[in-house]
Amino acid sequence: MITLEALLFDVDGTLADTERDGHRVAFNRAFEDAGLDWNWSVELYGELLKVTGGKERMHHFVASENPKVPQDVDLGEMIISLHAAKTEHYVGMLRDGLIPLRPGIERILKEARSAGMRMAIATTTTPDNVEWLLKSTLGEESIGWFELIAAGDVVKAKKPAPDIYTYALEQMNLSADSCVALEDSAMGLRSARDAGINSIIITANGYTLSHDFSGATTVVDHLGEPGKPFHYLSGMKPAGDMIDLAGIQQLHSGVVAEAG
Repeated sequence: MITLEALLFDVDGTLADTERDGHRVAFNRAFEDAGLDWNWSVELYGELLKVTGGKERMHHFVASENPKVPQDVDLGEMIISLHAAKTEHYVGMLRDGLIPLRPGIERILKEARSAGMRMAIATTTTPDNVEWLLKSTLGEESIGWFELIAAGDVVKAKKPAPDIYTYALEQMNLSADSCVALEDSAMGLRSARDAGINSIIITANGYTLSHDFSGATTVVDHLGEPGKPFHYLSGMKPAGDMIDLAGIQQLHSGVVAEAG
């Protein structure tokens, strides 16, 4: 029987519900600072999330929405500058404690760490964003809980490409079937599956509830907390009202058994 060796975590939407009231707000502040009349509404940002990566998202916005762009500027350089400003705003929000972890995340991270389970981050967001989220919610030492933080431009192709998961598996010398990926979106699901990972727990959020999660091991709204049980949506039904490490191992074993 293949045993579970590592948990691989996405960040935005998975560790924390960062998109709607975090990244979106930070983008709009960066646009305003730059004198642009761009404004990403909640609905528009939901559509833009179909493109992974902040710089890539801005390029797509310009191409699809045709907003006003200052004359005589290099669009690529402007977008790099905007992204840097957006990151400053976002990190400021993290420092101020405005973006909490999703239900069950702190619990499962501490349980996995206590059990000696290997853990890694596999995300398209920048390393600064990851580190400040961890520091602001779990403390400075939490960065060291993860054997690897695979983030940002460490790979060329972002999710839904499998590159970030393939990179993590290679760096940690892990087989895909010995891991569980925790994701929140169809793009993350595809990324993990195309890297060969078949054990995937989806914690859907407001932006991703309507995604097609065919192929996920289980889909819930969050991992659950005492007094705040998760809601089961599809896939294998986890036992109890909170997904703990034993529950993750059970789900992984179920996938392995099905494959065998």
